[in-house]
Amino acid sequence: MTIQLSGFATRAIHVGQEPDPLTGAVSVPIYPTSTYAQEEIGKHKGYEYARVSNPTRDRLETNLAALEGGVAAPVFGSGMAAINAVATMLKAGDHVVAGHNLYGGTPRLFNQVLANFGLTFTYVDTSDVDNVERAIQKNTRLVFLETPTNPLMELCDLRAICDLSHQRGIEVVVDNTFMSPYFQRPIEFGADMVVHSTTKFLNGHSDGLGGVVVCTKPEQAEKLAFLQKCAGAILSPFECWLILRGVKTLAVRMEQHDRNGRQVADYLSKHKKVRKVFYPGLSNHPQHELAKRQMSGFGSMIAFETGSLENANKMLRKVRVCSLAESLGGVETLISHPATMTHAGVGEEVRRKIGITDGMVRISVGIEDVDDILGDLDQALAAI
Repeated sequence: MTIQLSGFATRAIHVGQEPDPLTGAVSVPIYPTSTYAQEEIGKHKGYEYARVSNPTRDRLETNLAALEGGVAAPVFGSGMAAINAVATMLKAGDHVVAGHNLYGGTPRLFNQVLANFGLTFTYVDTSDVDNVERAIQKNTRLVFLETPTNPLMELCDLRAICDLSHQRGIEVVVDNTFMSPYFQRPIEFGADMVVHSTTKFLNGHSDGLGGVVVCTKPEQAEKLAFLQKCAGAILSPFECWLILRGVKTLAVRMEQHDRNGRQVADYLSKHKKVRKVFYPGLSNHPQHELAKRQMSGFGSMIAFETGSLENANKMLRKVRVCSLAESLGGVETLISHPATMTHAGVGEEVRRKIGITDGMVRISVGIEDVDDILGDLDQALAAI
């Protein structure tokens, strides 16, 4: 008898994470093996070579597919490896419409690597559906979105863009790293594939790289499994286990991230040293109502404007509870400077066009006691 697991936290803890049938271990075993002994020619136990498949990896892929509502979830060595795998499903001559305000590593991959193989890209402000429609060409095969965007926290209307794209036979891929499947599930709004840097909220402990592509169609899963086999940019058994471990606490972590994030955003919005705050949970965010419709929480990602590079540097030199570091989604609060860190590679002109200033600071609010986070920000902002 199959038990239906309706609750998100229950699925996170149990789907793909069933007790080991051999020993009863409640933690999924790590299988650190490169190959598998076969009984005779052509006869094995379902595993032949670790680049192709691994029992720990299989468990993780089952778990993540269940959380996003997909049919399969091939995992890769990093979030960028996952995005590269999606792009590798295209062919020379294909065109991609992408958000103009993506994580800096994504346009770097598109423009400096994949463009050399005959793919073309158009970047638009995806917060306006009309911009997406105008950018579509006869050879457009993919629309690539982030919502909220990194770091400006702009949203796009997932259902509207998915409906528009599907009318033209175009698939939509959504990078859902910022929200995690706990607060947003793009497949429910029509997305064809969802990608994550599992390094971030899914893992949640800043101790392992990884990426995933959640598929809605068996043919997508087959292509990506073939790419795993051919290119080998797979996730190690140990890092698969780290994510399985992290996902078990995803629901409770995201709730605390959200509670802390709302309080930090409110504090920053009232601080005299802060010029502007970018956070969908604030009522003055231009897409606050859309955020309430397609997200079940606002999360912990916030950007704010200090006014200048000098001001940002003065503040960031003083943080103590917050760690000045790239990345996000860990239990600890991480704070960064997009212009010189995550988005340095896109260049000054692109940053200026999309609104990433030298004074902008991005914060991934952790799950520490919020009073300690606020106290640290208060003393750091006092340096400005």
